[in-house]
Amino acid sequence: MSTPDEPQRPAPQPTVAESAAPQPTVAQLAEGYAAKAGLHRTSNGNIDVLKSAGGVQGIAESILPGLVFLIAFTVTRELPPALVGALAVAAVFTVVRLVQRKPLTQALAGIAGVGLSAWLANSTGKAEDFYVLGFFTNLGYILAMSISIAVRWPFAGLLFGFIRNEGLEWRKHPARLKAYRIGTWVIISVLALRLLVQVPLYLMGEQGLAGLATTRLIMGAPLYILGMWVAWLLTRPAPAPADPS
Repeated sequence: MSTPDEPQRPAPQPTVAESAAPQPTVAQLAEGYAAKAGLHRTSNGNIDVLKSAGGVQGIAESILPGLVFLIAFTVTRELPPALVGALAVAAVFTVVRLVQRKPLTQALAGIAGVGLSAWLANSTGKAEDFYVLGFFTNLGYILAMSISIAVRWPFAGLLFGFIRNEGLEWRKHPARLKAYRIGTWVIISVLALRLLVQVPLYLMGEQGLAGLATTRLIMGAPLYILGMWVAWLLTRPAPAPADPS
């Protein structure tokens, strides 16, 4: 510490190397945003739909707990063994993710969802309530994506725009904005279709359980992958005009 009689020393200035630190490129920002959003690109710049859906492991995590629940309940006609089986499968996947050193929130997300679904079914004593959480999740996404269209920030643009290195520039072009609105409506349609098919089966009670569980499996990851791919194709930028020279 300097005394009052000592002249104040100027603060150290950043070196040339420090001041010239490289800034992330649009491509790097796009890659980071896409990774956080759960989307990935292939080597040729297209969307890797399978990897974006979590890969084989992610798809298995989304399918197997519900499948085990359905099989166990169908065989035993008892709710507790079916719930325990579904939770056990989710716990195994959680341990696998922890061993793979995946983020803790990512590792716990799956078992938290299955746990909440099991709690709902156990609280009501109705097997079909194991699947009711998905209805509210779909409704939440539908509402959020509809709002994104209304405020001119369509969800598909926020995801695909960064993968295509468009950043947010697409918002300045009416044609691109319209394309990403259409792409967002495609994703919303997938979510709405799930509700249109599955809610009537849920209202049938235990009689509709097999159909509800089956459609939940079919309209889960497979339909999501199809919807994302269709949205990606519909939002492709128009090819640049050929150079006449």
